[in-house]
Amino acid sequence: MAAYILVQERFRDLATYRRYQAAFPAVFAKFNGRVLIADGAPVPLEGELNQDKIVLLEFPDADEARRFVDSSEYREIASDRRLGADAVFTLLKGFEPQRSQS
Repeated sequence: MAAYILVQERFRDLATYRRYQAAFPAVFAKFNGRVLIADGAPVPLEGELNQDKIVLLEFPDADEARRFVDSSEYREIASDRRLGADAVFTLLKGFEPQRSQS
């Protein structure tokens, strides 16, 4: 089942974050994922939004999503992300509607 990582970021040091952003595509390409959303100007429709950027990453399954986050390659570039932005990473399962029993 598909799995997603929802990333919500609030920038602290944009120059440092940009180093992370420049290195991200080459690392991410190794992990069978797709960037579905990378919005640097999200618009709240209801409630208060405290993030500067929202990213949604798709993976074939939760194991691949965890393999990406736990990889040495990602950990190496993530130090710049941590210095440049506060972030919340949330692992989400894809939705599969229940099929009716006929």
